[in-house]
Amino acid sequence: MTINLSKGQKISLEKVAPGLVQIFVGLGWDINITDTGGDFDIDASVFLLDNNEKLISDQHFIFYNNQKSPDPKQSVQQRGDNRTGAGEGDDEIIDVDLKAVPAEVDKIAIAVTIHEAEQRKQNFGQVQNAFVRIVNCQNEEEIIRYDLTEDYSIETALIMAELYRKDGEWRMNAVGAGYEGGLQALVDRYQK
Repeated sequence: MTINLSKGQKISLEKVAPGLVQIFVGLGWDINITDTGGDFDIDASVFLLDNNEKLISDQHFIFYNNQKSPDPKQSVQQRGDNRTGAGEGDDEIIDVDLKAVPAEVDKIAIAVTIHEAEQRKQNFGQVQNAFVRIVNCQNEEEIIRYDLTEDYSIETALIMAELYRKDGEWRMNAVGAGYEGGLQALVDRYQK
């Protein structure tokens, strides 16, 4: 059974799915019918953060040009870059081995940005049905889902959700925070 979250809600993964180890984070969206002169290329990014909410190193920034975390088990991996968002279901997927994520990683921020948004005159107000979901890899069951419902008419970057440690267990926070300035705005926020 899926737990649906609203913006700002937090939930323990252990309470929803006891013993959860391997998950994937599915991100999806649809593009409104608009003529911006170019295709939409929305990219998922992951920031592996320390307890000060800063990137541990540049290698802890997971995106289409750096798809695996630097730890020996590569506990966080992006499956690839969907350049159009076409089709049903997840447009981009991030695999996370919760038990293998190094202790130095206190929070995993999951974001989406529009590639070349300024040049293409695009923003998240032209996107609909955006969601982030947590799926148990063991049985392919969706356990948590957050559907974004706000109008992000000037934003070109969104922090969709965070996975974070509290009291020895992983939790999810449905963030839904929009930023202007695309991917660079998020990099600036999280860099030391």
